[in-house]
Amino acid sequence: MDRSSFSRRVSLEGILKNDCRIHDYKKGDIVVREGDYGSSAFLILSGEALVSLVKLPDAILGRGEKRGKSWLRSIAQLWTNSSYPESRDYRPSTKSTKSTGIRTDGDETQVFLHDIPRVIPVGKSVALGTGEIFGELSALTRTPRSATVVANVETRVLEIRWQGFRELLKSAPQLKAHVESLYRQNSLKAHLREIDLLKHLSSDVLDAVANETQFESYGSFQWNQQFKSTSQQDISNRILAEPLIAEEGCYVDGLVLIRNGFARLSRSHGDGHQTIAYLGKGQVSGFRELCHNWKTGEQRPWMLSLRAVGYVDVLKIPVSVVERLVLPNVPVQHLPDPLPTADSNKANRRTGTRQRSIDRNLMEFLVDKRHVNGTEAMVIDLDRCTRCDDCVRACASTHNNNPRFIRHGEKHDHWMFATACMHCLDPVCMIGCPTGAIGRTEESGLVTINDETCIGCSTCANSCPYQNIRMVEINDRNGLPILSNETQSPIMKATKCDLCADQITGPACQNACPHDALVRIDLTTPDAMQAWTDR
Repeated sequence: MDRSSFSRRVSLEGILKNDCRIHDYKKGDIVVREGDYGSSAFLILSGEALVSLVKLPDAILGRGEKRGKSWLRSIAQLWTNSSYPESRDYRPSTKSTKSTGIRTDGDETQVFLHDIPRVIPVGKSVALGTGEIFGELSALTRTPRSATVVANVETRVLEIRWQGFRELLKSAPQLKAHVESLYRQNSLKAHLREIDLLKHLSSDVLDAVANETQFESYGSFQWNQQFKSTSQQDISNRILAEPLIAEEGCYVDGLVLIRNGFARLSRSHGDGHQTIAYLGKGQVSGFRELCHNWKTGEQRPWMLSLRAVGYVDVLKIPVSVVERLVLPNVPVQHLPDPLPTADSNKANRRTGTRQRSIDRNLMEFLVDKRHVNGTEAMVIDLDRCTRCDDCVRACASTHNNNPRFIRHGEKHDHWMFATACMHCLDPVCMIGCPTGAIGRTEESGLVTINDETCIGCSTCANSCPYQNIRMVEINDRNGLPILSNETQSPIMKATKCDLCADQITGPACQNACPHDALVRIDLTTPDAMQAWTDR
């Protein structure tokens, strides 16, 4: 890299000093795990790392084995539970698998493989050597790691935080070209093919579209930290502070595809903006305007503003590419009708109805409080709820006599969004866990914590923007705190709602409610909330 291509404000030396750190890994240490959400890229300074081409069991990655309860065990827990909260027969976290262990070196905690050839058979991995980069796409787009990387010998690695990595991409065009080339080669076509609008394109046409697609990101990667500090500000100020992806009334320069995160569709309303809908992964904006302009020869502007809610990663297909390659290949029945006349104000406003419509104030609330991130939010109808606490008692009886949620939270009208894990679409709590104890299950997508490998570091609890993860002291069967051998202080563990994943009947809280006042609901689209409010 050319040091002179960096600005004085953000110098190469400054990036290396402030956004990078060196890690030394012993043979067998896991550097990154498949399925983890990371915020760093890695450069191998010396040694060798193996990229596993086989999916490693969750137990090896530190996430524990999935054990469901039979009907008999589910009933038996009613009288076999300890009388004391969070009591358990505590043993070191070695019983889940003989293939892995945990070692601590100063402030570093590493999960390591005892026998690499047995866990990752010969021919089932790719070796990375000195000077090679990995983890860059996950760091830039906050998508799950696509593979597990393990040190094959003593290896020194430079970890580059996403902030510094982006600055490197801005000032080092050769690095940017390399990263984009890898993405276009390995992932982009698959992402474009997931979009309904593009699934009709032939492979050759899709290749041409992919070559012209631009990558853009908006908002803060660490939006959870800002959310905590700005959540009490005036709503109008918070909306205006959200980065603009597209502005109402401006020229439509391309088709915007949401790859990760959420975006707010809004229109000007008086001195502020009114939320119309929100878009999530796989949804597009600008198609109707582009189709109208292509059909009629007019140049209609953006009908609504599109703003980043937190952090949004988008793909943009330039208007010339849409008109030349996309629209001519979309079946006629999939093309929308032309927009209403520009002087029809009521019709103009109807163009914003892109999803099932729920109460506008409720829509505003869901986006503003970031509840749209939740795939399993706990919503309580306060008009039906009698405050009997059967839901809390049911949760406690299922989870070591300590409920995994608190029956209070943000309220809108007669709806309460309780303080319970929402199993987010963008689970920022998963970033930084040193042992992989918190992870998403492949089958259901639930975010769970493996009690055996949790070391009580509080990283996940501090990262959760909704305060839905708590740290608790664990006790023995006599109700006495279990102490750390090193510090003689009580051992802490992270606890949260696991949606009763091991229970045959599903969430105990919802099943126990005698008044049908509580539901676990997917808020990433408004459909389920619409159905619940329309009961």
